[in-house]
Amino acid sequence: MSQQNNNNERQSMLAENHPLNQIKRTVAVLSGKGGVGKSMVTALLAVYMQRTGKYRIGVMDADITGPSMPKLFGAEEFTPKTTDQGMFPVRTHSDIQLMSINLLLDSPDAPVIWRGPILGNVIKQFWNEVIWGDLDFMFLDMPPGTGDVPLTVFQSLPLDGIIIVASPQELVSMIVKKAINMAKMMDIPIIGLVENMSHTVCPNCGKEIALFGESHTAQVAADFGIPYLGSMPIDPDLARLADEGHIERIHKNFLTDAIEALEKLPVHGVSYVEKDAEELDKKNSQNQSEEKPQEGEKVRIAVSIEAGEVSQHFGHCEGFQIIDIENNTLAKEEFMANPGHKPGLLPRLLHERQVNVVIAGGMGGGAVDMFNENCIDVITGASGKLTDVVESYMAGTLVSSESVCHEHQHADSCGDNHC
Repeated sequence: MSQQNNNNERQSMLAENHPLNQIKRTVAVLSGKGGVGKSMVTALLAVYMQRTGKYRIGVMDADITGPSMPKLFGAEEFTPKTTDQGMFPVRTHSDIQLMSINLLLDSPDAPVIWRGPILGNVIKQFWNEVIWGDLDFMFLDMPPGTGDVPLTVFQSLPLDGIIIVASPQELVSMIVKKAINMAKMMDIPIIGLVENMSHTVCPNCGKEIALFGESHTAQVAADFGIPYLGSMPIDPDLARLADEGHIERIHKNFLTDAIEALEKLPVHGVSYVEKDAEELDKKNSQNQSEEKPQEGEKVRIAVSIEAGEVSQHFGHCEGFQIIDIENNTLAKEEFMANPGHKPGLLPRLLHERQVNVVIAGGMGGGAVDMFNENCIDVITGASGKLTDVVESYMAGTLVSSESVCHEHQHADSCGDNHC
């Protein structure tokens, strides 16, 4: 009964997320003390999970007074975009979404000299005022220790679990136990324990050298009954990539056990997309996008436009002309500016506006899938003046060519896979 009361109390303290966000799993990476490589582990987990191609990944730099994520990802000069609906995180070179206080400061060297309550409020703002869109995993790089910010995160965010990072020294193991005990007191699931700087490899003979002596991390994990997720060496290549802001270029197989554990995490909420899966499958089995609207039918279409014509680069279009068609007659029109390239954002926005069909020139397969997941049909290959295209649609002669934009495959170019 006591645990149930604790769960109910924690649920009542959770901060509301932005209405345009759908974050399926939230994972915090923390350590009992600083200097053990917590930020490095956070960045690597995000990079490896993104590299699978199966997940949309976000990173929140929750270490407000010691932010390091922009440096690791080479994003120090990136600037978040702000709209009336909220602030968008920046996108890294491999399309990971990132938000950090250093992206908002005039200088990355400026110190953040704030008291605990203010730091906690910044974390909440990163959660409920930033438009992350649809994410499969949100990773939080936590500050070290068990102070105000970890407490705020534990109480205010719907954590699905934490990964604790340690190094081999006995002193660190003692401090790690404090972090484990805090998580248990707060009823936060512990995904496992990772040991960093476990050893180095001699470049001449290949022998592993335990610089900090015999490790106690695996034993600590066993003592507390939590998974031991393996170790990472001291690696000069990794340090170099981090210093250069090229952490996304790492191609060594670290943290494989941690990645496997993360992939087993269940989704903590069921979205309307999943609830409507059966209806969606039925809808997608029909080729409705190529049918002429029937008598008495009401449909709302959104056409990507640029200077009065259908945009051939969907991700970079000026905006969308949203048109109501009733009884095969234009009933109402309005313009919506392009909100920017954020995964899942546009399908969610148009779904909320009850749009049934999107018409564009070229569009990536990933974007088409996300529209379909939001019960929106897609017609691609359209070109010419807006009025002519709409007339063709009403006449039933506008046929989708399944045109896919292949010109720009890197991040922030065409938005072809991210709506």
